[in-house]
Amino acid sequence: MKASMAMTVFVASASAESVTPVQKVIQLMNGMLEKGKAEKHEEQVQYAAYKQFCDDTSGQKKASIATADEQIGILGADIEKFTADAAQLAKEIAGHDEDVSVWNGDIKAITKVRDIEKADYDATHKDYSESVDALGRAISTLKGQTADRKQASLSQVSALNGLSLIPDSAKASIASFLADDGLDVTAPEANGYEFQSQGIVDMLSKLEDEFIAKRTELEKEEHESKSAFQMMLADLQAQIARGEEESAAKSATKAKKLEAKATAEGDLADTTAVRAEDQKYLDDLTATCEQKATDFESRQQLRTEEMEAIDKAIEIISSGAVAGSAGKHLPGSLVEVSSSFAQLRAVAETPQLKSQAAVAAFLQGRAAQLKSKVLAALAVRVAEDPFVKVRKMIKDLIVRLMEEANAEAEHKGWCDTELATNEQTRTEKTDAVANLKSQIDELEASIVKETQEIADLTTALSQLAAAMEKATSLRAEEKETNEATVKDAQEAQTAVAQALTVLQEFYSKAAEATALLQSKQEPPPSFDAPYQGMQSENGGVVGMLEVIQSDFARLEAETKASEATAQKEYDNFMSDSKIDKESKETDVEHKSAKKEGEQKALGTTQEDLEGTQKELTAALSYFDKLKPSCVESDVSYEDRVAGRKAEIESLQEALKILNGGGI
Repeated sequence: MKASMAMTVFVASASAESVTPVQKVIQLMNGMLEKGKAEKHEEQVQYAAYKQFCDDTSGQKKASIATADEQIGILGADIEKFTADAAQLAKEIAGHDEDVSVWNGDIKAITKVRDIEKADYDATHKDYSESVDALGRAISTLKGQTADRKQASLSQVSALNGLSLIPDSAKASIASFLADDGLDVTAPEANGYEFQSQGIVDMLSKLEDEFIAKRTELEKEEHESKSAFQMMLADLQAQIARGEEESAAKSATKAKKLEAKATAEGDLADTTAVRAEDQKYLDDLTATCEQKATDFESRQQLRTEEMEAIDKAIEIISSGAVAGSAGKHLPGSLVEVSSSFAQLRAVAETPQLKSQAAVAAFLQGRAAQLKSKVLAALAVRVAEDPFVKVRKMIKDLIVRLMEEANAEAEHKGWCDTELATNEQTRTEKTDAVANLKSQIDELEASIVKETQEIADLTTALSQLAAAMEKATSLRAEEKETNEATVKDAQEAQTAVAQALTVLQEFYSKAAEATALLQSKQEPPPSFDAPYQGMQSENGGVVGMLEVIQSDFARLEAETKASEATAQKEYDNFMSDSKIDKESKETDVEHKSAKKEGEQKALGTTQEDLEGTQKELTAALSYFDKLKPSCVESDVSYEDRVAGRKAEIESLQEALKILNGGGI
């Protein structure tokens, strides 16, 4: 009954005074309750977005770390391979240098031996030439003497035309020949006979032929020795050139391996650093997200309890004690949608005639045996031609065959040199083409790799920019919410203070009036009971409003502290993100510059390959030209030399038959 009467008085008072301070508090608390429900829902939406951000970013960072771990393993293996390759190349280069040194020593040795052989040849050839010249002049002098002259003695012969120049070995041969014919070089002089004088002439002619043959053989041996020296020299020079070329090529490859190693080491350092940053970011993000999840659950529980408290407060105030702003924000109503962010990062060589028919038969037999057209034709000529012409023809043919042998030996030497040079060129160019193709493959693979890494970094930068933008947006929303909360808390404190003032003034006056009536001992008015009911609940309502006022003050302080913490976390995140962004942008610049350099190197290498391929094609074409005269033949060079040697020996044997004996 008293409660009913109190409500009647409350309504009457509201009608008379419009919105009272108590009603304002009730309205404020109802608004606070609705706003708390809305903010609880909004906080759930914001946390769902933040949790999605945590899950997405965490997944990206874990993938980036896994990729970095794989790349670190690959780079480590590459560095070990490049180091091993460089060490192996260094050993091979040292081997080539040692071979070149040995070959240079061989060149010096064979050159020294060749100089000695040449000096011996020059001296011997000079002796043979002087002997042949002296014998020729002696024969001419003897043939010019009359038949009645005294027999020519060896001493007379030696006094003619400078025969003192005849070597001791030749003089010994002449003395031996005269002794065999029964001539005493020390007997008294007697009238000469043509036969006896002719014997000396024949002996000198035989000796002249012997010296000519020996000189020819000496010349042949000299040519063969010279050709062998030149071939050996060319072979050694080719080996030296090839060794130096291989050493230079391997030195260049070694330098590239070391360069690739340095690049890989740089990439490894960069990747390791970026991976460490990503791990730090992930750790920070995980810790922050876990903390945010805990905070969210706590705030949700707090909001639930807050709204229950507000409901209870409204019920209390609506009971007739207070009417006004009663519950927009209560303890725990602060919307703490805190954002904690960390870094985003993502991080290579003749005697007398007995029978012309015998010579012809001999030559025919040898021609059939050797299958020599030259000997067959000569056999016909020997059977038909006069004796003198036959001898001259045989000598001329021997000379011609020797000249052919010398010419073919020279051609063989030329062919050997050209073939060796061409083979060296073909080998070098083939190796160069293969090496250039390998370089092109490596450059193309590296360019593809750099392109992918640049793309990955660009994507990471885009994701980082999006995260920074999202963080800025969330920070702005949170800041706006916190500022509104602080403002509402301040306004609520003002309103509650006003309500308290009104109530305190009212109850003070009511207390005074009651005291006055009691002093007059007048009977209590008819509405004494309702009045007494409000008065009796005065302390509870005022106490509630005072609690509400202190809660609003606490709300203001907590919101400001939460705002400062959130701003600090935002500033740290933006600072870390800017550092990460600058690091990735620098990495993109470095990789772009490296890619551009590799693209230029690729163009240059492709041009080198084209030029080297043309040189290889030219060398192969020249080899095809050399084949007909130097490679492709039905009879080998050695067989031709042996056949020609057999022909010469057959001709010399025929000449011996014509001269009536051997030397």
